[in-house]
Amino acid sequence: MLQKFLAVLGMALFTYTAVAQKDTRYFEMRIYYCHPGKLDALVKRFTDHTTRIFEKHGMENIGYWLPVDNRENALYYVLAYPDKAARDAAWKAFGNDPEWKKVEKASTKKGPIVAKVTSIFMDAPTISPVIQPSRTKADRSFDLRIYHCYPGQLNKLISRFQNHTMAFFSKHGMTNIAYWTTIEQENAQPKLVYLVAHNTPESGATSWEAFRNDPDWQEVKQSSEKEAPIVEKVETIALKPLPFSKIK
Repeated sequence: MLQKFLAVLGMALFTYTAVAQKDTRYFEMRIYYCHPGKLDALVKRFTDHTTRIFEKHGMENIGYWLPVDNRENALYYVLAYPDKAARDAAWKAFGNDPEWKKVEKASTKKGPIVAKVTSIFMDAPTISPVIQPSRTKADRSFDLRIYHCYPGQLNKLISRFQNHTMAFFSKHGMTNIAYWTTIEQENAQPKLVYLVAHNTPESGATSWEAFRNDPDWQEVKQSSEKEAPIVEKVETIALKPLPFSKIK
């Protein structure tokens, strides 16, 4: 009985910590898809120039990653701004910056680097820890997960994460890094996007297996879906941090 009480108390304290502060920044996840053979040039440009010029114009570098299975020559990164207006002004200033123009011209002498850019705009819901740089220098393994909910079910999913899922992740050795909801156009339902970290890819696989097989989690999941299923589709991208990423 005592052990069960302590477990419940621990989960309650974790939930309180997760919701105690609200990260009010405006976030943008950008995915760059490179032309064949150009990914290293993009990484070098970010390393030597781009991240610094971003900061010069008030953009906050949150994290930079490459997919483990990088068949599309992609680079994922997240920036933060005070709000949307600050974001738009910062990108306009960046695009007009003579230093950036010089860097871009020099780096693309042998041909363009980036074939396509995808932007995902996001807010941090109250369940998200305040997103901060890593305190350790050791690289970790990351999972980026995107949940597409059935209509009207997003709030129920967020509630399940707040009251249960995040604590189960922690219980099984995962570190909750960041949670976002996407900002959609034309009244489309937002998606839940989150990032969790593992010490190694192997420990990550072990954690996910233990989580999915946890009878307490299975009971929570079944109970929360009695009336209707919540999640229609989940996208998962395994990521590894770049050396200059603030989140590692």
